[in-house]
Amino acid sequence: MHRLNIVLIALLAACSIALITSQHHARRLFVALERAQAQSRQLEIDWNQLRVQQTSLATAALIDAKARRDLGMESVAADRTLHLLRDPETRTLQIGPLPAALARKPAPPPARRQEGAR
Repeated sequence: MHRLNIVLIALLAACSIALITSQHHARRLFVALERAQAQSRQLEIDWNQLRVQQTSLATAALIDAKARRDLGMESVAADRTLHLLRDPETRTLQIGPLPAALARKPAPPPARRQEGAR
C-alpha cells in the first residue's frame, strides 16, 4: 500500500506539472492571437486609409492641376493632334480627319497670374 501511495503521489505531481505547462502554453498562444488580431485590425485601417488616399489622388482634376502646376504641362491643341483610323477589313491604320466635335477652335487658356499679383 505504501508503494501505491508513492506512485500515486508521483503521478499526481507529473499531472500537475503537465497541467501547469499546458495552461502556460495556452496563455502564450492566446496573447499571440490577441496581438495578431490587433495587428490585423490596424492593417485593415491602414489599407482603408490608403484606398481613400489613392482614390482622392487619382481624380482627373487633381492630376491635371498637378501636371500643370509642377510639370508646366499644357493641353495639346486639337490641330496638333493626329487621329488614327483603323480599317476593319485590312486592319491598317491611317491618319484620319479631325472629328467634328474637335474641329471647333478651343477656348484660349486662362491668363496666368504674375508671381507678385494676388
